[in-house]
Amino acid sequence: MLTDDKNGVLSSVLLQTLKSELSGVRLREGEVVEAELLRKTPRAIFFDIGKFGTGILYGAELLNAREMTKKLNPGERIPARIENMEGEGGYVELSLAEAGKQRLWQQVQELQDAGEILKVKIGGANAGGLMTDLAGLKAFLPVSQLSAEHYPKGTEGDPQKNLEALKKFVGQELNVKIIAVNPRANKLIISERETVGTNIKELLAAYQVGQTVGGVVSGIADFGIFVRFVDNPQIEGLVHISEIDYRLIENPKEIVNLDEAIQVKIIDIREGRVFLSMKALKTDPWEKIAERYHAGQEIIGAVYKFNPFGAVIDVEGGVQGLIHVSEFGSIEEMKKTLILKESHSFVIDSLKPEERRMILKLKR
Repeated sequence: MLTDDKNGVLSSVLLQTLKSELSGVRLREGEVVEAELLRKTPRAIFFDIGKFGTGILYGAELLNAREMTKKLNPGERIPARIENMEGEGGYVELSLAEAGKQRLWQQVQELQDAGEILKVKIGGANAGGLMTDLAGLKAFLPVSQLSAEHYPKGTEGDPQKNLEALKKFVGQELNVKIIAVNPRANKLIISERETVGTNIKELLAAYQVGQTVGGVVSGIADFGIFVRFVDNPQIEGLVHISEIDYRLIENPKEIVNLDEAIQVKIIDIREGRVFLSMKALKTDPWEKIAERYHAGQEIIGAVYKFNPFGAVIDVEGGVQGLIHVSEFGSIEEMKKTLILKESHSFVIDSLKPEERRMILKLKR
């Protein structure tokens, strides 16, 4: 049995309980208290925890805290976590290592609550984001939480390209905010996007849905085009691939080039982000298509792409038709007759403007 006196145990479970009852406050396991060093022995270290009696550090906890206690002198205080209120010898068993971790989690929680902007140095990267240390804890910055300026462009769907783009940030310093604190799961999530979010929201207050703005293509990805506002370069919006044109677009690079000046229309503003459209500034070719085309009409069209159902055909006037694979028996047979990007003669089999659908047959 461990004691803090050569003549025997001076503290007991009853005494510890009595002290806490008299104080009107009961300690709970897991709570952190200020502990004052009383005495060190080879097998244990004893602490005064005030009205709650005497605490003890021994066994594995003593080994874990060896570096923390090496320069600690009698009378000095240190945070300690209550591990067991009814420990060996009647002492309150303590943990300094766990108290330190708990204190760190409390500190980062306070930083999150205060909305503090912090500067961190990026120490590593994986395909999902960046890794760093924050207040002595491991923190993760998901790629989705990067600012528009740093968000990897043109890497969508390619984990290796995405990783190479993120590796460029290793060793750099970024301003971040804490957005999620979960001590139980040992997860600390940070965001760069949130540090500029407030400013971007303020800047976006000068714009409204429906407004046309000038922009410069700042990035091209499989899923769309990033556009930086000419009159306010801090703002970068996205033209999704479905908003580039009324016809199907396989690759945005077919339509625009990097650094090209374009006009776009604001179609949505939410959560500090702005969504744009190019096709909203164009005339919808399906609105008056019945004035130009009808079933049975012969037309010329170029093969735009093949898909499992057939081929998409570009027709003059900005619309697209579909010729079904069943007319050829298989995609392989279809490709022997129809050559990609080349023009062929077709007949409109059916036209449904309300469904934006034109079904074609090959003119034989």
